[in-house]
Amino acid sequence: MEVNISQNKTFRYQISCKGENPITVLYVLHGYGQLVKYFIRKFKHLEDIIVVAPEGGHRFYIKGTGGRVGASWMTKDARETDITDNIKYLDGIDFKLNKEFNIEKRILLGFSQGGATAIRWRNKSKIQFDSLIVWASDHPKDTITKKGKDYFVIGDKDEFIHSENKALIIKDYESKGFNICSYIGAHDIEIETLNKILDNLRN
Repeated sequence: MEVNISQNKTFRYQISCKGENPITVLYVLHGYGQLVKYFIRKFKHLEDIIVVAPEGGHRFYIKGTGGRVGASWMTKDARETDITDNIKYLDGIDFKLNKEFNIEKRILLGFSQGGATAIRWRNKSKIQFDSLIVWASDHPKDTITKKGKDYFVIGDKDEFIHSENKALIIKDYESKGFNICSYIGAHDIEIETLNKILDNLRN
């Protein structure tokens, strides 16, 4: 017989803030096997914006029983429990941030595995996000997307999305009202494309 018990757990996140009195927060959710202390470096060039990088609650050794450590948002096992826990944890970050900053705009970016978590957070939370950027991630089939000023971003050489599936994924996001952005590159955050999207969202 399986029994669940709810206990407090300590999560961690990184924050980068340049400029005086920023009013926009960019939440960035990392991909499978990444740690936020490295992932946030991709966004540290941004100014006049609060960048917040939460870390998935499941840390593990990337290979074997030692060496490099990565983090994950969930697996297929007990996923509904993990989804609920993730949303409570992410809502808690926003609640804390709201006390520290005068936030007027919220932008949510999910990269790779973090894309599904970002979509679920936006759709299941009471928090109002101004825009969602899904970067190189399938849309979870169990979630209906709220409408917003949203973007789907994919590189033409993404090694994790097969070319025969790419057109279907793009079509799916287009049907959900997403703007489609493509760039020359692999499975990574491409800075020039990111900057163009954020410039559009600032206007």
